[in-house]
Amino acid sequence: MSGCVLKWFTSYLVGRTFSVSVGNVVSDSAGLLWGVPQGSVLGPVLFLLYLLPLSRVIQKFSEVSYHLYADDLQLYCSFKPSEPHKLCALTSCLAEVTKWFTENSLLLNSNKTETLIVAPDSAVPGIKQHLGNLSCTVKSNLRNLGVFMDGAMSMERHVTQLVRNCFFQIRNISKLCEMVTYGELEMIIHAFVSSRLDYCNSLFTCLNKRELMRLQVVQNSAARLLTCTHRREHITPILKSLHWLPVSYRMHYKILVLTFRALHGQTPDYIKNLIQPYVSTRSLRSSNLNLLTVPRTFFKTRGDRSFKAVAPRLWNELPCTIRSLHCIDTFRKQLKTHFFNLAF
Repeated sequence: MSGCVLKWFTSYLVGRTFSVSVGNVVSDSAGLLWGVPQGSVLGPVLFLLYLLPLSRVIQKFSEVSYHLYADDLQLYCSFKPSEPHKLCALTSCLAEVTKWFTENSLLLNSNKTETLIVAPDSAVPGIKQHLGNLSCTVKSNLRNLGVFMDGAMSMERHVTQLVRNCFFQIRNISKLCEMVTYGELEMIIHAFVSSRLDYCNSLFTCLNKRELMRLQVVQNSAARLLTCTHRREHITPILKSLHWLPVSYRMHYKILVLTFRALHGQTPDYIKNLIQPYVSTRSLRSSNLNLLTVPRTFFKTRGDRSFKAVAPRLWNELPCTIRSLHCIDTFRKQLKTHFFNLAF
C-alpha cells in the first residue's frame, strides 16, 4: 500500500485517544500509542493484514497444515506410523513462527501452547519422543474454539461440560417462569440452551448413542420447562408441538447445510475438498441424481464418523428434489420439513 491509501490508514492510526464510559461517568482521555481503537470496524481487518506474512512462513513446511482464527493459530500434521520424522517439520515450523512473532513485536503465549496427539495409546509414547520441547505440552484433551477434543475423538469431556452448563442455565431460567411471557421464555431458552446444543453440533458425529441421549435429555428438559409438562409425560408430542427437531436430526441438518454450501462454493477449500461428486464410469440413471462419492474408511470409530464420510452418506439419502435445489433458503426450509416428517 502506498500513496493516498497509506496516508488514509496513517490518519486512522495516528493521534487516537480512548476513554472508558460507565453509565454517566466518563474517564479522562488517554493516548492510544499502540494497536488500533478497540471495537473499531477496521481493527480486525488491520490485524489480519498484520498477520498475513505469517502464512507464508508456515507454507515453507509442506508437511504442516494450519488454521488461523483471529489470534488463534493451529498447526497440525498427519503421518503414518513409519513416518514420525514429519514431526521434525512441525517443531521447526513452530520455531520459525516464534521467531517471526519476536521480530514483529508479538508474543507467543507458551502457557496457552498445547499439543494433542490423535493416535492409538500404544503409539503415543513413541510420538512424544519426536516432539522435542512440545512433549511437555501434550494434553489428553484440549479446548479448541469452545469445543473440548481428545485423542480418541470421543468428545466425552465436551458433552459432560455441555450438559452441566445447559442444566445450570435451565435451573436459572426456571426461576423466571412466573415473571415472563411464553414468547419471552421461549426466546430465553433458545438463547441460553438451544444455542449451546447447536454450537459446533456437526462434530457430534463422533458421539456414541449414550452421549447423544445425554444431549437429548437436555433438550427434553428445556421443552418440559417451556410447556410446563411433567417429566413422566411422553416427550415426542411435546417436541412435535414446539416444532423442535431432536438433537440427532439437528446435527444432520447442520452437516447437510455445510454440504450444500460446499457444493455451491460457499465454504473454505479445506471443507469443499472433503466431498466429491459421484462420477460413474459408464452411463447410468444415477449419473444425474447429484450424488456424492462415499469414501472407503478403515475405522468404524473414526473414519466412518468423519465429515468426509458422513456428509456424502446423509446427502445421498436425501430425496432427489432436495438435492437438486440451488437456493440455500429453500434448501433449509425443505430439509427441516423432511427431517420433521422423519422424526415425527
